[in-house]
Amino acid sequence: MSAIDVDVAVVGAGIAGLSAAYELSRRGVSFVVLESGSRAGGVILSEDVDGFTIDAGPDALLIQKPEAIRLCREIDLGDRLVPTLPPRVAYIQRGGRLHALPAASVLGIPTRIAPFLRMRLFSAAGKARMGAELFVPRRRADSDDDESIGSFMTRRFGREACEYLAEPLLAGIHAGDVDRLSMQALFPRIFEAERTSGSVIRAFRAQARSPSNAPKPDGAFYSLPRGLTEMVEALVGALGAGRLVTNSAVETIDGNGPFTLRTSSGATVTARGVVLATPAFATGRLLRGRGSELSRVCESIPYASVATVALAYDRSAVTNPLRGSGFVVPRVERTGILAASWLSSKWPGRAPHDRVLLRTFIGGARDPDALALDDHQLVERSRQALQPVLGMTRAPLFTRVYRWPRANAQHEVGHRKLVAVLEAALSCHRGLFVTGSGFRGAGIPDCVADGRKTGEAAAGWLMQSEKEKVNFPP
Repeated sequence: MSAIDVDVAVVGAGIAGLSAAYELSRRGVSFVVLESGSRAGGVILSEDVDGFTIDAGPDALLIQKPEAIRLCREIDLGDRLVPTLPPRVAYIQRGGRLHALPAASVLGIPTRIAPFLRMRLFSAAGKARMGAELFVPRRRADSDDDESIGSFMTRRFGREACEYLAEPLLAGIHAGDVDRLSMQALFPRIFEAERTSGSVIRAFRAQARSPSNAPKPDGAFYSLPRGLTEMVEALVGALGAGRLVTNSAVETIDGNGPFTLRTSSGATVTARGVVLATPAFATGRLLRGRGSELSRVCESIPYASVATVALAYDRSAVTNPLRGSGFVVPRVERTGILAASWLSSKWPGRAPHDRVLLRTFIGGARDPDALALDDHQLVERSRQALQPVLGMTRAPLFTRVYRWPRANAQHEVGHRKLVAVLEAALSCHRGLFVTGSGFRGAGIPDCVADGRKTGEAAAGWLMQSEKEKVNFPP
């Protein structure tokens, strides 16, 4: 049995945990990262298969939230960042047809009238109701009063916009239920637009006209040539040898600083501080016995499960030109998938020139039992959903199925207040910190930002503790 003595133990090697550890390393704090699985990265996983590069989980870094891109540049990946390929078009399926979202929009919310009027996604009545958002009075409630995505979008833009825009696009990003997910927590920019401008369209049109908010010439997303696993590998390398211990699940955390962490591998870690970068339900389990409020809050945060299915084809076997990045599917279409990406059209170098790589998303809050299907059933569901819109004429060259049980944290209405309760309870437990997608942000940029902020807070707490020892010796 090995023993490790460090300033801070980081539990969990997803992107938030690695970002926290990176910040600790920058500040000269000794640490170890303990990961229950066989690899770092969490839901970030890229694989090379027969000349194809497959992202099994997230595949993009949002330019509008630059924290992840900034981190890539710090760890010498700046020159490897690649933008999406043109044309940068995404689609929404309705009635078995794909309808392009206009470029002059923010998450489908129009910023120019003419492209919006030409869209065939919405009926004339639906367009009229969406345009009437300019005249819908702002909500007469406390600015901190939360609302679901479905309630917000229906109230401001109408039911059709909720069904064919908010549900597949806004809620679909998080594999969640449009009537349960929090607008305030997940889309604060839209939430604040109503409060500050009285109209979301008016606010976004003003921002679009601002020179500082001009569209990026190379799209809205970046990735890396070998997929986002490149980012994970570079981060692990930046931490230094021996700083990451895999196949080592933390089973108990005893003490109150120093803490003693006992792991499934038999290793015992003594640390003055602990950063928990695990899913909220795992964090809650590790915090049991430290106050019912801590574990209750963590274990009350729900998660959704998803599967991604990759399918490779000869280019001649797909009749659709695949011009764009892919499409989302509203729940009312009932095709069995949440969305599909055309990875070989979205990113350079993801498939040989005469072949294409597609990917579907299945499950989420919409279909919580999907992961009970076997791999063959998931592949067949994907093929049946893709066939009517993409027109495949032959079987795929190969398929891959990736399962992500309880991987998508659901920030439901009231989530921010729940996190505030957690933070207040944590303030009574010096040396304990939490980060990860279950708490302050669900996407990669948010997790990077919160992980680094948490690492900074842990380093600052250690420094303050040292000062207190000097000023108040035992």
